[in-house]
Amino acid sequence: MIKRFITKDNFLNESYFLFGARQTGKSTLLWELFPEAAFYDLLENNTFERLQRNPSLLRQNLEMLEPGTLVIIDEIQNLPELLNEVQWLMVRKGHRFILSGSSARKLRRSGVNLLGGRAIMQTFYPFVSHEIPDFDIVKAVNQGMLPRHYLASEKNYWDLLQAYVSVYLKEEIKAESLVRNLSSFNRFLEAAALTDGEMVNYNNIASDCGVDAKTAKEYFSILEETLIGYMVPAYTKTVKRKVRQSPKFYFFDVSIPNYLLGRRMMQPGSDSFGHAFEHLVIQELIAYLGYRRVQNALSYWHTYNGYEVDAVLGDAEVAIEIKATNEVQHRHLHGLKAFKEEHPDARLVVVSLDPNPRLMNGVEIMPATYFFRQLWDEKIFTA
Repeated sequence: MIKRFITKDNFLNESYFLFGARQTGKSTLLWELFPEAAFYDLLENNTFERLQRNPSLLRQNLEMLEPGTLVIIDEIQNLPELLNEVQWLMVRKGHRFILSGSSARKLRRSGVNLLGGRAIMQTFYPFVSHEIPDFDIVKAVNQGMLPRHYLASEKNYWDLLQAYVSVYLKEEIKAESLVRNLSSFNRFLEAAALTDGEMVNYNNIASDCGVDAKTAKEYFSILEETLIGYMVPAYTKTVKRKVRQSPKFYFFDVSIPNYLLGRRMMQPGSDSFGHAFEHLVIQELIAYLGYRRVQNALSYWHTYNGYEVDAVLGDAEVAIEIKATNEVQHRHLHGLKAFKEEHPDARLVVVSLDPNPRLMNGVEIMPATYFFRQLWDEKIFTA
């Protein structure tokens, strides 16, 4: 059994919203950590239908329990009306809640009670390298880090991924009535996959999927609010070089663009592996910062004359270039050197497939697995 980064200690003495995309392992984690909790699974038809007809049944059930009881409600976005009952039980009975779900969009946009700040927001991510013994980076680049996909055999993972994309990314979006034209949204997903890890140009993407730029921007908003993707902003503090300011978009797991673009069985040395490798490193950075509740600490840097740094941590504290090569050379350092001219105190790092860490002209060359260990040991960036 793989031990996840989040443990019981993360839930002590408080109530929480725990949000994460489907199949990241939220329900499994909560069952394992809190087998004694009162558990309501809103994907169970009987539970959902009873509470939908009469939300006050939750209060009636839980009033019978000892004050301070831990209560878990899974897929809370399916029945946001329960949150009024939850708040009453928190205030009057002192019960503690973990409210998990795969989308915060319904809750935030429907004007429901979000418990007045009484519950801490926590995002749950796919596997991270720190959780996996004998972590295999080539496997992670190809199969992604969703638990079922990473743990699947090479023979079976593609079928699991096909089911995940077709059912979750398309049917669930349709079921939530988030888009009126599902066919245009499907085309948008493919266009978003083509620009995964690239600067977002709403006009170009809108043209590719047959909608206007406003609709394309709303589609990206849907992906963000349903936790299917993230926007990484540009680092815009300038000294002399003019920088681009459009954000970059990344799906929450590298397996999603892999499937949408038909990328499978990729090997180091190919362009497709390089793109997916960069995504995996960014994905790991997002999870690291998210678990440590560090806000607005990840950006990228790109100048109009072509210098680029893939990731900037904090206020230019660490600049990271990501190269899927087994031997970083001087030509790979141009972007970092240009960034150093503007931000002389920055620590410069290249994440690569080099066999060993080394120092080259003041730039730290780190094999990806070594970089990940340093990251989770808080030796790369702390806030």
